[in-house]
Amino acid sequence: MPQELPIFQVDAFTSRAFAGNPAAVCPLDDWLPEATMQAIAAENNLSETAFFVRRERDYELRWFTPLAEVDLCGHATLASAYVIATQLAPDTARMVFRTRSGPLTVTRDGTRFTLDLPAQPADEVPPEPAVAEALGAAPRQARDERAPVVPARR
Repeated sequence: MPQELPIFQVDAFTSRAFAGNPAAVCPLDDWLPEATMQAIAAENNLSETAFFVRRERDYELRWFTPLAEVDLCGHATLASAYVIATQLAPDTARMVFRTRSGPLTVTRDGTRFTLDLPAQPADEVPPEPAVAEALGAAPRQARDERAPVVPARR
């Protein structure tokens, strides 16, 4: 017999319906197989579907696009916090999510939610000669924002 799962669609970054950035949120009692979560995300066909499991005071959180699991998603984290604070545990003012990118904390103040994202400073790299030529001067420093980030272990 198929299992019934709650699913919410939340528009982040807005106070109006059909605006902002939509994310699906699926609270779980325990983790589903990865292939099942991926299939649910593909079925939702939103940029991200968030799945979370409560573990004592914190939540484990994972995000899936229709094609793959991702390491970090701000709007789906805020959407998950919104579901917790408005539907599942209305008195909650602070939520900690354990993710592949490390712990993420969301605080609630009335109807406002604030997400503390991890800093990922760019690595310093040698300036490309084409940049100096285009600018007409050599840059004092250059940084590569595409430097790989090593995700935290679960």
